[in-house]
Amino acid sequence: MIYILHIAILVAIYSILAMSLDVLVGHSGLLSLTQGAFFGIGAYASAQATVIYHLPFIMSLMVGMIAAWFFSVVLALFTARLKGDFYFIATFAFQLLISYAFVDLTRITGGPLGIVDIRPYAFFWMSAVSQLDFAVMAGLCAVIVALVIRRITAGPLGRALHCIREDDVISSGYGKNVFLLRLRAMAVSAVSAAIAGVLYAHYVTFIDPSSFTFSESVLVLAMVVIGGSGSVWGPVVGASTLILLPELLRFVGLSSSTASMLRQIMYGSALIGLMLWRSQGLIGKYDFRGDDRV
Repeated sequence: MIYILHIAILVAIYSILAMSLDVLVGHSGLLSLTQGAFFGIGAYASAQATVIYHLPFIMSLMVGMIAAWFFSVVLALFTARLKGDFYFIATFAFQLLISYAFVDLTRITGGPLGIVDIRPYAFFWMSAVSQLDFAVMAGLCAVIVALVIRRITAGPLGRALHCIREDDVISSGYGKNVFLLRLRAMAVSAVSAAIAGVLYAHYVTFIDPSSFTFSESVLVLAMVVIGGSGSVWGPVVGASTLILLPELLRFVGLSSSTASMLRQIMYGSALIGLMLWRSQGLIGKYDFRGDDRV
């Protein structure tokens, strides 16, 4: 039962991460590799607020969200005029920069040793006295994030984002402030990713730079591509698939190194197959070749 709850918690956390990236990929048309960075920013900011300043969970959550929002604004300012491949490369550089900062800023992040003794969350009547409590909390946060993102993307902001996704030049001609819209989308994406980071930090009670690398951003992007972008359930399906698949390989009897290589082969094969025959993902609405499909 404990093992099942652990998997459920990971699915909830990575579903939040995938949904946060889909705000950019599916609804804004911005291919990004920064989710691992914002995941880590939320985790480290919350951990520092808890370990050093002894703030309660809800306040450390707010600290993580504010830190991610700040860095998303900085990133938006530097990428304001970039799009397509240039934007993708810029987000790759940002991810690498933050990854190196987690390792080198030892006074803030603890460097390679990370931060230990992060207090488990305690929020109103719920506290991390058992994995069931944390599973309920993580699931509740995933539902709230899904509802908020759904509300945003189905409203005027979402329609404006869809407009700039199709053609930002024409959108600008119709009076849309493309920079401001992109800034808001990046802020929503970053803050949502930070929520996942906060949950992760308070769940494992220890973090280090190895959890927030470039490969983490690639994994989250793969979740969105495989599950499908532009819909609420697509990222959730993608996250569930890529979290459950490695666990299923454990029961085959393969060694850890063999299972790891096989997992990467399966990920790559799935991505190639989807790009060739179903580029909108398993249940997505946005075709990566540029068409919307229901």
